[in-house]
Amino acid sequence: MASYSFQNVVAAIAGPNGNVQLGVGAGVSEGGITVAMRGAKNTLTVGADGSGMNSLHADNSGTVTVRLLKTSPINALLMAMYNADRSSSIVWGRNTITIRDFARGDNVTCSSCAFQKAPDITWDKEGAMVEWTWDATRVEERLGTGTPAAVVGGI
Repeated sequence: MASYSFQNVVAAIAGPNGNVQLGVGAGVSEGGITVAMRGAKNTLTVGADGSGMNSLHADNSGTVTVRLLKTSPINALLMAMYNADRSSSIVWGRNTITIRDFARGDNVTCSSCAFQKAPDITWDKEGAMVEWTWDATRVEERLGTGTPAAVVGGI
């Protein structure tokens, strides 16, 4: 079985007001990065006679959440991007977030991303995390199978 490491994850947000790295080296906290679809892809309707019908929904929207250490300099870059984005509806929701795990072959692209809100900020006994969340109108996910088995003896 293959192994996993966040060190293989490259992530970024790109938009009209900036390009910011979000993966390894960005000060990502233990909570990491989460991509979640917004709703169910199916609705099951059961008729009076017990027969059923599945309805496939076209909704591919979702959310992306990145959790950074309080001390990460990326927080300042994202806050500047958030403030610039919210200054005009012309640029609002025009960001793209990409996440890649090169060792596993995972590839996620989130289009038309808008900041949900400015993050909650906590000053506490210990440094907290800063959680950034975006809404994406389209999430495309492709999960890889991991690194192929090593070839022994050049065969």
